[in-house]
Amino acid sequence: MKEDYDKIIEERAEHVFEVMKSHASDADMLRLRDAFALAREAHAPQVRKTGEPYILHPIAVASICAEELHLDVNSVIAAFLHDVVEDTPHPLGEIKTRFGDDVAFLVNVLTKKEKKNYDMSKQVDNFRQILNSMEKDIRPIMVKLADRLHNMRTLSSMRPDKQMKIAGETDYFYAPLANRLGLYHVKTELENLSFRFRCPHEYEEISTLIANDREQQKERLERFRSQIEATLAEAGIFTCVAVEYREPYSIWRKMKKFGDDFNHLKYRHFTDVIFKTPEGADEKAIALKVYSILTDVFSEKPGGISNYIDSPKENGYQSFHVKLLADFGRWQEVHISSERMVCNSRLGYRAGLTQDYITRWVDKFRGVLRDIGSHEVGIDFMEKVTASFYNDDIKVFTPHGQQIMLPQKASVLDFAYEISKELGDHAKYARINGFLSPVSASLNRGDVVEIFTDENVYPKEVWLDKVVTYKAKNAIKQYLQSLPVPKFHRCDHCRPIPGEEVIGFNGKDDMLTIHKRDCPVVIRLASQFGDDIVSVDFEADETLYTVKVTVRAIDRPHLFLDIVDCISNKLALNIDSYNTDTTDSLVTVEMQFGVHSYSELQKIMTHIAGIPDVDEVKWKVK
Repeated sequence: MKEDYDKIIEERAEHVFEVMKSHASDADMLRLRDAFALAREAHAPQVRKTGEPYILHPIAVASICAEELHLDVNSVIAAFLHDVVEDTPHPLGEIKTRFGDDVAFLVNVLTKKEKKNYDMSKQVDNFRQILNSMEKDIRPIMVKLADRLHNMRTLSSMRPDKQMKIAGETDYFYAPLANRLGLYHVKTELENLSFRFRCPHEYEEISTLIANDREQQKERLERFRSQIEATLAEAGIFTCVAVEYREPYSIWRKMKKFGDDFNHLKYRHFTDVIFKTPEGADEKAIALKVYSILTDVFSEKPGGISNYIDSPKENGYQSFHVKLLADFGRWQEVHISSERMVCNSRLGYRAGLTQDYITRWVDKFRGVLRDIGSHEVGIDFMEKVTASFYNDDIKVFTPHGQQIMLPQKASVLDFAYEISKELGDHAKYARINGFLSPVSASLNRGDVVEIFTDENVYPKEVWLDKVVTYKAKNAIKQYLQSLPVPKFHRCDHCRPIPGEEVIGFNGKDDMLTIHKRDCPVVIRLASQFGDDIVSVDFEADETLYTVKVTVRAIDRPHLFLDIVDCISNKLALNIDSYNTDTTDSLVTVEMQFGVHSYSELQKIMTHIAGIPDVDEVKWKVK
């Protein structure tokens, strides 16, 4: 068996060398072979869970780096050596001496650091180490993705608990990171492998449904595909047209999102139309010509266009999506792309993107990581990273046409803080596509957003639940932390306001809590911890306390106007909400507004009670 493995090892290593030969010098080829030789010798005693020699794993990672990700020579060398320092007696200094500083840097980033005490957890510290490497270089992340991809491809040999751990890491960290780097095929494969091992029964069920549907739809989908191909060929545009089913994980996610079962889920598959671009020709012009020809033959679904050529996703994805009606009466999603666009989707930032684009994107990633790292030292580090980068993005616009990239589910506040902290801190309301909207409103791709500010508006704690970007959350937290620390806490049960008879209780955390004297909570505490009861002065200041006032009255003309006039004009209060309910001739009015003190509230109650036909006025603090 050893002889068989020796042959396999040699053949797979030679494949890597063959791939690299076209763009590596003779000297570099010698370095690649030397790296393989060192890795083979270092890992010689080790075997994988499958029983195979361990060296097959570094060879596979190197092959992915060379063939699937098109990485440079030093990255492929690092792929051969990525486990040598961590798992064998060979030190990093030896790597540096034999292969240089650059390879040593890459291998060092890829080597997990053993600690007695981890800053967060072993896994999160490892994630952070990888992400922080972007401060200098993005290549370690690419090699790590290749490493994870091969581990996932061979995960079936692991115990179920190990499968869950590795699949969970992949779904949470590596697949979204691959997506953000524009490596769509890597992201898709990682997601599906993770789904397969996390939820094997659901994976198999959906895989079977896809296979059955593919067989049932085969004839009519092939007819639709060939109609597109023939139509374009008649117009002198020769394309590659293929029907592609979405992967099980993508189907499962859409089923969860829309609440549909498999048979009622729209767009389980799509049709790729891929064209070559003649030298000097304009890709967009060809894509629009393809679109024009197809819509002369097939009916187009109104509002079914997504133009990712003019507005590519932040990970670089470009294509022109349109929905066409097939002759069997179903809308079909069609993606029109050039060969270059498809290549970019596979290789991400490694494809022929301009250096300016790569630099701008990587600099943004690095900048936010630095900001997060300087503020977050706990487990929240990864939560902030995922919120900032791992969600699919949407593109929204200012009224002047400036493009703003935000994660899905971002709000008006996220938009405001992305432009400037000043705009976010004082955002009062907005207009989305010309319509009035609150600052908490969620945004959709293509929205035009106009922010209106008020110098008297400042961030509120509830805003933290309305934003998703780290930039917005951090700005809001900074403002809230700048506010004076309260000297006490109001009891959540009785909610006293200044001017009421109150008493204080010193809790175990040394925080003074103020209660009404008839509060059952403080009565219970006084019976058990009497020495912690203290006298307090609870005086009014600029703070407003929200109260709910309920008015019962006999219905009559102008009653509503009289109540509003009393509160807004005579008492100069802002009404936060106003609801009425009329039964026969009796009216119940519920209002909310802010007051500074109990005496102010009593004055308000007296004024409202004096309105003709008002019978009863009650209040409670919200």
